[in-house]
Amino acid sequence: MMMMPLRCLSELARRRRPDRAVAPSEAPLSDMLVDSFGRFHNYLRISLTERCNLRCHYCMPAQGVQLTPNSQLLSHDEIIRVAGLFVTSGVDKIRLTGGEPTIRKDIEDICLHLSGLKGLKTLAMTMNGLVLSKKLPRLKECGLNALNISLDTLVPAKFEFMTRRKGHSRVMESVDASIQLGFQSVKVNCVVMRGMNDDEICDFVEMTRDKPVNVRFIEFMPFDGNVWNVKKFVPYAEIMDKVRQRFKGVERLQDHPSETAKNFKIDGHAGTISFITSMTEHFCAGCNRLRLLADGNLKVCLFGPSEVSLREPIRAGVDDVGLREIISAAVKRKKAKHAGMLKVKASGD
Repeated sequence: MMMMPLRCLSELARRRRPDRAVAPSEAPLSDMLVDSFGRFHNYLRISLTERCNLRCHYCMPAQGVQLTPNSQLLSHDEIIRVAGLFVTSGVDKIRLTGGEPTIRKDIEDICLHLSGLKGLKTLAMTMNGLVLSKKLPRLKECGLNALNISLDTLVPAKFEFMTRRKGHSRVMESVDASIQLGFQSVKVNCVVMRGMNDDEICDFVEMTRDKPVNVRFIEFMPFDGNVWNVKKFVPYAEIMDKVRQRFKGVERLQDHPSETAKNFKIDGHAGTISFITSMTEHFCAGCNRLRLLADGNLKVCLFGPSEVSLREPIRAGVDDVGLREIISAAVKRKKAKHAGMLKVKASGD
């Protein structure tokens, strides 16, 4: 596939009339990351492993999942090579995910090499916090500067039921250690489920009174194997109603056009709260995200079934020019809106 000359980028954006304009600071270095709707993708999520040390009900069945053989997972050097291609093309934010990324033995070395990529501004990680507190000082030294810690309950016994594992106190220690070490951003991700933790919404908001954290309430979404049930679904509007009934001075913040969250501050609180409304109010128009799976497959949409292997051409000896063409072709095929999601009314009915 032929690469589009840089002079054509502005014409592409004008012709396609994208739902959001690309800010000058986000101007693409090449058209590899610009899709057919003019969206520029400067955010790459990299899954480092399929393994996890928890078995959360909404994420994974009790028996776990069938894992890809290690030989078919991207190696350290392959991850750095692919990440380098994205960063030199305009990606300035990388988020490491899993599975659980902190159980990968070379996690510190991966962070060190990724943070050294010229042009990368943010190296973030989403994790469950179970073994994080001991690793945090070294991870920060290696260039990690933003954290998302998954925590769906503040009740230890409920944590054990929801994750099928012990360790609530260790996760809380990780949250506190992240704050004390001065990470640029510390977020707590909470998936809200009716009859499970919807009675703790205001308790999570209370966390932000004294802690400078961003608590993010995430609508329960369907994934393969998580036994999604609409009866468990709690829409953003209902969560917000509970927050406003309890707390005064809830004020909307100005969100970046590509922001997936609706962000709010509350008078007198050190932290903030946010809402990820994937089910009731999708944010596809401003999507700037791509995902590289642990097996080397590239997904241009988290909710779409389409995947393109980068591992196979890498191991077949394809050079960087060829890989860029494969990536560019995949990005150009990205649809306007995500696929495979159930249509759910904002009321939750």
